Amino acid sequence: MGRTETTGGSVSFDWSGTYFECRFTGGSLAVRVSDTKRNYYNLTLDGHDAGIVTTFGTDSLVVLAEGLGEGEHTLRMQKRTEGEQGRTTLHAFRLARNGRLLPAPPSPGRHIEFIGNSPTCGYGTEGRSKDEPFEPETENCDKAFGCIVARYFGADYTLIAHSGRGAARNYGDRNTVSENTMADRLGNTFDESPLPAWNFTASPYRPDIIVINLGSNDFSTEPHPSREEFAAAYTRILRTLRDAYGDTPPILCVAPRVGEPAFTFIRDICRAAVVRNLHFTAVLPGYCNDGSDLGSSAHPNYTGQRKLAMLLIPYVSTLTGWEAEAKPIE
Repeated sequence: MGRTETTGGSVSFDWSGTYFECRFTGGSLAVRVSDTKRNYYNLTLDGHDAGIVTTFGTDSLVVLAEGLGEGEHTLRMQKRTEGEQGRTTLHAFRLARNGRLLPAPPSPGRHIEFIGNSPTCGYGTEGRSKDEPFEPETENCDKAFGCIVARYFGADYTLIAHSGRGAARNYGDRNTVSENTMADRLGNTFDESPLPAWNFTASPYRPDIIVINLGSNDFSTEPHPSREEFAAAYTRILRTLRDAYGDTPPILCVAPRVGEPAFTFIRDICRAAVVRNLHFTAVLPGYCNDGSDLGSSAHPNYTGQRKLAMLLIPYVSTLTGWEAEAKPIE
């Protein structure tokens, strides 16, 4: 699940949160894999946490599960880290002598696409304090609001997100408009490469709802983009999504907690209805505390991310018609 490229039977990807699920029999499962840098993956085996594996180097054999019973098993391998940590290529599975792959698990029939930056990627979610510097090991998208919301609704998801990127201006840029923003990356198959372009027409999934959480990097440092510069870039994102998916899936635009002028600019874009089926909400200061709810580099940790998910779940429920069930948000 996610944006991938298949070449000669191998599957390559780099966007945060990309994952696969497989069903198999036998006592073990390993994967032949290559990575351009080093990435970290969450493993889930038969519905239970099975730890973290690392991919790096060329054509390595990584054991995902062993010592299992001979019956049927289901495994999920989910990319914790984002595109700048490297591109992963899966070459082949290796099963126990008597094992075999079974037909893929059924799709849940629901899909959410999240467009965003570091909070969507889960940057620093496992950091111990806001003063701790970021390390790739502390990034875990599965503990970020997007995956939490998708899990709550029993939905598949895709994360099109990169830390530090804005709609018009990337974090720390000396200019009011940057090169290679999320407006530019939105159509990529790979986060870290403009080619090949993602083929939306041939995509195996179409989202039921799209959630955009951008603007914090545009306005957290100066110089800020002007209203016109920001609106042009944000509108380009909206039109790209409408050209790709049509007018049916609602787009929920989330103003980040940096406040003004992001709140007003995004609200006014939604009020102007620059595309159809556009909706607005905001993350206001105070949704989480600035101590125990923050991880590495003052980004929301798992508790902060759960609070963010709690803000968005009612909107997703209302816009999709999916029931907001009385159950834990985790």
